[in-house]
Amino acid sequence: MKTTVLGLGILSASILTALAVSAATEMDTDGDGMFSLTELQVAYPDLTAETYASLDANADGMVDPEELAAAQEAGVLPAS
Repeated sequence: MKTTVLGLGILSASILTALAVSAATEMDTDGDGMFSLTELQVAYPDLTAETYASLDANADGMVDPEELAAAQEAGVLPAS
């Protein structure tokens, strides 16, 4: 029973990760692996330039997948 529950938990986590990656890939409309303000505003219409800048932890002008995940984990953006 414990093995079944553990297996289901791992399977669920894998499915959620795959869905998150898929959603992120769909948001990256130009396929550069980064998220522009315009791309993210499609999924998050209330996202402001100021909030976007706060997501860009390395200040390179774009939000990368790790920065997006961190924002979602911190509750700054809802998980897509």
